[in-house]
Amino acid sequence: MFSLPPTLTALLAGFLSGFIVSVPVGPVNITIMNEGARRGFRWAALIGLGATFMEVLYCILAFTSFAAFFQDKDIKAAIEVFSFAFMLFLGVKFLLPKSVPQLDNLEHRIEKTIEDGIEKRFHPTSGFMTGFVRTLANPGVLLCWIILSASFVSRGWVEPTMRGKIFCIIGVAGGVGAWFFGLSWGAALGHGRFTNRTMRRMEIGSGIGLLALGALHGIHLAWQLAKVRGH
Repeated sequence: MFSLPPTLTALLAGFLSGFIVSVPVGPVNITIMNEGARRGFRWAALIGLGATFMEVLYCILAFTSFAAFFQDKDIKAAIEVFSFAFMLFLGVKFLLPKSVPQLDNLEHRIEKTIEDGIEKRFHPTSGFMTGFVRTLANPGVLLCWIILSASFVSRGWVEPTMRGKIFCIIGVAGGVGAWFFGLSWGAALGHGRFTNRTMRRMEIGSGIGLLALGALHGIHLAWQLAKVRGH
């Protein structure tokens, strides 16, 4: 990734991050698995398409509305350290078993309250709108893209230009869409044979991916620190 053209680097960063952050089991993935088994691939794919569309909108919002805020040198340094810790935290969380059920139940109740409120307001009746609204109801998605977009720009994976951001967003759309499309196909083909073990393996895979991104970030931070000390 270090010697690739800037546009390809941005595209790959978007694709890999979009794919990895979509894997952990949540409301959209569960809905796709259930509806794919019950109503077939087309309906599940529409749910995934709606979720992808809303995820891309969140990504665009993160790249545009918060871009100027992260131009300050001190803020950029702070967000680099924070994003490193954030990716490690998520990676470890997805690798560890659910050992704190109280916290999981609290997160579920908060998410359910937000989701019910938005779904009652929008009344989604199609597969597309179901995926769209369920992603809209998860503000954690926006927070995730705010942190990741700032991190990508600060470390030089995405150039702070319209061209660089567009290529990264295209990559995000491809990564998120690829995961949801594959999950829809697997759910329809498997006819509900997704087990707890399968879902757990998906989370572990996502955790490993996030730890790998975190390790790359850590190497980048160490390299920058070495350059500063060398001067």
